[in-house]
Amino acid sequence: MFSKVLTATDLLEACDAVVLTALEIAKQNEAQLFIIHVLESKYSGRHRQFVVDFETGEETVATTEYIQKVKDTLDKKCGGALKPYGKYEIRVRAGFPWMEILRWARQKNVDLIVMGPHAGKAEEKGVARTTNKIGSTLEAVIMRAHCPVMVVNQFIPKERLNFKKVMVCMDFSKTCEHAFKFGVKLAQKYQSELHVFHMLPVPHGYYTQMELENAMAEKKKKLQTMCQETAQGFTCKTKVTVWEGNMPYIEILKYARENAIDLIIMGSHTKEKDNKWYIGSAVEQVSLRAASPVMVVTHPKAVVKFE
Repeated sequence: MFSKVLTATDLLEACDAVVLTALEIAKQNEAQLFIIHVLESKYSGRHRQFVVDFETGEETVATTEYIQKVKDTLDKKCGGALKPYGKYEIRVRAGFPWMEILRWARQKNVDLIVMGPHAGKAEEKGVARTTNKIGSTLEAVIMRAHCPVMVVNQFIPKERLNFKKVMVCMDFSKTCEHAFKFGVKLAQKYQSELHVFHMLPVPHGYYTQMELENAMAEKKKKLQTMCQETAQGFTCKTKVTVWEGNMPYIEILKYARENAIDLIIMGSHTKEKDNKWYIGSAVEQVSLRAASPVMVVTHPKAVVKFE
């Protein structure tokens, strides 16, 4: 299903969980693995070539020699895991991280991008991190990527990357329908048990008990119909669930935990508000907190232009 996988890391001391996860997925699919490390700078424009030396902590210029030194260091630190597989390529660039990640992803026409929810060295780099917010690099990549983006919070055991239980979150929007179609293909590839989940928003005092039960039954029937129409020929077990609640991300995380879900698939509601693009609070909060990987799929019509 994935022939080219790209991952990004900002760590040089060790091979992090994001790279190891991307490597395992590449192995499963016999895919080419691309690993990028972007040298960040506190400057903008032409001065972005001035970066902090990873050994001395002093400011230096990202010369060809320095970039090769960083690349060799990364290759050495991850070599124990990468070299037995062999099908990988490392790139080190100076620039805006999200831009360099997307530039290489499009150049290589990758099928999947694997990233962490935020930079591992925000304080050291002088980057301000907002509580309960994913990093700006990940957000920018999700909004502009032409392929799914997997968010990895922690080390994932190899056996859980077989994705035996896949959860697709639905709110009946076009972008979630797009994510559902992708989820069906992935579940078929991995022979997964597919869990289709919807949370019915229930403001306090809005429904009587009978009205609530009728509304939930209606949504469940709608989901079942959608599954029958979209997943024709799908041979794996499918479970459709509708819960009531007020905060989608809490119910999604609760369901995923109670059902030992291996992968959560969500549609990105990339939109503009107050002249700022954002990916949607549910995607953001689930990506930050999920114990399993979260696959975010952005509908082609919602992708923000690279410029």
